[in-house]
Amino acid sequence: MSHPLPLDVILPVDHIDVRLDTSPHPFVQGREKAIAENWALEVREKPAVFNGTVVLLSEFGYADGRLYGRCHAVSYSTFLYWRKDRVATVAHAFAHPMLVSSDNALIAIRMAAHTVNAGKVYFAAGSFEPEDFPDGKVDAHGNMVREVREETGIDISDVRREERYHALATERGTVIFRRYFVEEDAESITSRIRDFVAAESEPEIEGPVVIRNARDLAEGLMEHMKPMIDWHFSGT
Repeated sequence: MSHPLPLDVILPVDHIDVRLDTSPHPFVQGREKAIAENWALEVREKPAVFNGTVVLLSEFGYADGRLYGRCHAVSYSTFLYWRKDRVATVAHAFAHPMLVSSDNALIAIRMAAHTVNAGKVYFAAGSFEPEDFPDGKVDAHGNMVREVREETGIDISDVRREERYHALATERGTVIFRRYFVEEDAESITSRIRDFVAAESEPEIEGPVVIRNARDLAEGLMEHMKPMIDWHFSGT
């Protein structure tokens, strides 16, 4: 399908109505062999990669401040294959909680060497999973809380946050993001994250990355991060 969201434009989102369809994703049919062959290559390159379950969209749109869509559970191997074979009948969206320190820095993370996105810098996040759809409808906040806790040890479940989400569509997928205002300065937050990472036997991240202004860009920064960083420091 053609992407109904304008590319590279940050849109306000007041309501998210993305639902889980229990039927198989149409993308999988006829591609089973190619998906398996690609997975073998992925495992050879990153032996620690896990073939869990994520979701991909078969319908996605935006109108009047509302994101809507339909998605299906797929294997992670299917998702990785789709990243190389981006057909028009598939869309991908993921949630990005922007942790803002009390001194207005943004707290991002750098992914660990054993992960698929090794060395990449972005906000602690992960793909939506079926568990993120209580009653069949996506819980973006719940996904953000889980991913931040798993990767950094920080609990943002009760942290002050913006009521409104925003969305940024790119050629690689759509980011659904929201700011969470942590009542600690950047140094304190990153110290807590480093302690958490040090205590993990196989942490998902290498460590925290502090972004203090729109020019303070770390090596390995994912492309979709730059407009979000500019948006935050513009005083939006």
